[in-house]
Amino acid sequence: MRPGTPADAGQSGRICYEAFRAIALHHNFPPDFPSPEVAAGLTGMLLSHPGFYSVVAEADGMMLGTNFLDERSKIAGVGPITVDPEVQNAGVGRTLMLDVMGRARERGFPGIRLLQAAYHTRSLSLYAKLGFHSRESIAVIQGDPVVEEIPGYTVRTATAEDLVSCNALCVRVHGHDRAGELEDAVRQGSARVVEHDGRVSGYTTGIAFVAHAVGESNEELKALIGSADEYVGPGFLVPIRNSELFRWCLRRGLRVVQLMTLMTVGLYQEPAGAWMPSILY
Repeated sequence: MRPGTPADAGQSGRICYEAFRAIALHHNFPPDFPSPEVAAGLTGMLLSHPGFYSVVAEADGMMLGTNFLDERSKIAGVGPITVDPEVQNAGVGRTLMLDVMGRARERGFPGIRLLQAAYHTRSLSLYAKLGFHSRESIAVIQGDPVVEEIPGYTVRTATAEDLVSCNALCVRVHGHDRAGELEDAVRQGSARVVEHDGRVSGYTTGIAFVAHAVGESNEELKALIGSADEYVGPGFLVPIRNSELFRWCLRRGLRVVQLMTLMTVGLYQEPAGAWMPSILY
């Protein structure tokens, strides 16, 4: 086991692509990544970002797999964890998970979270044995953009001046903020806020696989979804327990690509508002 470096991007991207592709095709689901190059772009970004911890598993000089820990906010997010299909089911994944969980404990994170593909029963079993609790069933939603305005709710690009309001909203809904992710999204220009009755009542870091959203009600989330030009990546994520929002998406022609399970260790409280997770949590 060793820390990852930006030089690992190509090899880790290949393993990431092949690992996700193999398990998805085995269960007749579309792969999360369209090519090794796209996967390498993601892992390369994570390997070079100071807010992510990375670990590489090697044997005889060969990379076996990688794992990442998002340390940008108060709760740590795990993933993507990938193991070369040639050496799966030999304990590499467990070792990679124990490494990032140990890292989270050392850094004093009160909670760790992840999302796992519901069809991947081996990973579900591994995470459960490591102490993770299943919290929510999440639908990955994709399709043509809805392009719909919600009366009384105005969407605009988020700015640095919105950070305090957005973080306070996240604390009200989840009991913690996601300040590091939000700051990155504001700098990148992907963050949006919803204004209602003269105040910020919702925000998103992007309607995308790697982005999350929070709102006082479902109307904020509908406004954010309806304002998006595209749904980046495999899709955006909706808790299916939120029947109103889930039905709203389906009635507008959006489709369910797959189901995922939100799993947690440590601090967790029932959300007190409307929300959509990212692939991390």
